[in-house]
Amino acid sequence: MSSESSLNSASGEPSKKAVVQAGNYLNKLTGEQIERECRLKLQDGCDELVLNFSETELVNSVGVSILLGIIDSASDKGARVVFSDVRQDTVELFDMLGVSKHVVLA
Repeated sequence: MSSESSLNSASGEPSKKAVVQAGNYLNKLTGEQIERECRLKLQDGCDELVLNFSETELVNSVGVSILLGIIDSASDKGARVVFSDVRQDTVELFDMLGVSKHVVLA
């Protein structure tokens, strides 16, 4: 799991984007690590969180719950959440649980 930050320009104003790797299995342990990273990025003024799921093969129910907490925290800070490189079966899970209504899937 790693993260990186970058400065992007949107609508003429700079934005601060942070990318966080979700890891290969999103469960309680990895979910809590991701949540910590995301909270730190939001505290640093990040206005776009990108969670990269390119290596993620499985997301369990606790992982989904933690993702919902991250989405809530981002919403409270006015930040956008993007899930990138999500496997089709995980997209279907997020759709079924209503998670995808609250994020951008890229």
